Amino acid sequence: MSLDPAAVRRIARLARLRVNDAEVAALQTDLNSILGWIDQLNEVDVTGVEPLTGGTSIALRQREDVVTVPDLTEDVLSNAPDRDGPFYTVPKVVE
Repeated sequence: MSLDPAAVRRIARLARLRVNDAEVAALQTDLNSILGWIDQLNEVDVTGVEPLTGGTSIALRQREDVVTVPDLTEDVLSNAPDRDGPFYTVPKVVE
């Protein structure tokens, strides 16, 4: 299948793309090569190949929900300019 310049302009208008006359030829070449690749894919023999329906039927492996990182609270808060227990303290900005 080959697209003519009028079809390229119509596709560009439907895609809400503004193309000038100089860009139509390049766009026509690109679209025709894409359609040629699709035609090439249509020639592949897929008899006996089950269609993929997606990955929704595959069950994901679950892992244990355990803490693997040690408590770094003191290390993190050691850089805080002001703190109250295990929390940062900041100046009040809303009255």
